[in-house]
Amino acid sequence: MSDSSKSSSGIGFSGLLTVAFIVLKLCNVITWSWWWVLSPMCISWAVFLVILVVGLFIAHLSGPSF
Repeated sequence: MSDSSKSSSGIGFSGLLTVAFIVLKLCNVITWSWWWVLSPMCISWAVFLVILVVGLFIAHLSGPSF
């Protein structure tokens, strides 16, 4: 019996980087602003939005598919 449903369970690179930055900030190793500490989360959302906008733009250019 093969398992055809694969789920991706993990924190990912940006999540891991965010956790590392938060730990470093709370241990007073870095003195960055919280904006910089949490920026990997914002960057991953920005990449998602750019991919979404480009996909919608390409779908719009291809015209209606009736």
